[in-house]
Amino acid sequence: MLKSALASLLLTGATLSHAFAGEIWVSNEKDDTISVIDEATLEVVRTIEVGERPRGITFANDHSVLFLCASDSDSVQVIDPETGKVLHDLPSGEDPEQFILHPDGKRLYIANEDDAITTVVDVESRSVIAQIDVGIEPEGMAVSQDGKYVITTSETTNMAHWIDTASEQIVANTLVDQRPRHAEFTPDGKELWVSAEIGGTITVFDVESKAEIAKIPFEIQGVHRDRVQPVGFEMTTDGKFVFVALGPSNHVAVVDMKTKKVIDNVLVGRRVWHMAFNADESLLFTTNGLSGDVTVIDAATQKPIKTIKVGRFPWGAAYRPTN
Repeated sequence: MLKSALASLLLTGATLSHAFAGEIWVSNEKDDTISVIDEATLEVVRTIEVGERPRGITFANDHSVLFLCASDSDSVQVIDPETGKVLHDLPSGEDPEQFILHPDGKRLYIANEDDAITTVVDVESRSVIAQIDVGIEPEGMAVSQDGKYVITTSETTNMAHWIDTASEQIVANTLVDQRPRHAEFTPDGKELWVSAEIGGTITVFDVESKAEIAKIPFEIQGVHRDRVQPVGFEMTTDGKFVFVALGPSNHVAVVDMKTKKVIDNVLVGRRVWHMAFNADESLLFTTNGLSGDVTVIDAATQKPIKTIKVGRFPWGAAYRPTN
């Protein structure tokens, strides 16, 4: 990661275009748009009209296309990032919210909130290859690095459902705290982390045994515990830190991945929801729904360095290299 001098350079308005070549794509839930932020200038350079209520957002492994959950359009849109044009829709099931692309780049696993299913779509043939019954109000999705497991979290059932991708069947259900939102496997593939929005915790599971091994609580001085709601989170690839969006508390927690202790809290915009790193993980971009902006955090100093105005209710974020 870059040194803390990065923050002072940005604050003084120095030009860093020679050091960066990428974009952060942000889905704006209420505007039906995507805001594209240039990594060099930290400014919005494009606004793209998309389907209704865009939420989940991710790029193909080679970044050739963007996949977008247009929830109220009941579709996953496939978008050309160069032109911003919608190439075609994928059959997603009703009310797609989040999804995950399998490491093989061919299968998209989609949480269908209204139908209590996970839909598996072949992105090449544009066909549904499986629909898997899960708990009530599925949302969070994760895939293990080896592609063996896909996780769906169900908000009302308070479970993480472990799907074997060879059989497309559930092989385990593990309880978490109230209203699970997001899931991620650790970079070494040994642990699964699941956030619980109303429970105010992250539960950590051992992947091999699927047993709970830790529970991480969150609190912020001067903020009522009911407003400290962990939702989306991002892990550094070196396995050192986890940055956790804490919803209406307007903070991002920094967690030591090894000790599983909160070491800092970073003030950001209102109702922080999801996040995305740039390529070298020197910058973290948070989507702040109620304030309609993105906070840029210097990951080395763990300090906010800029606020970028985007559309109404920014929800998801994804990084795209441009060189």
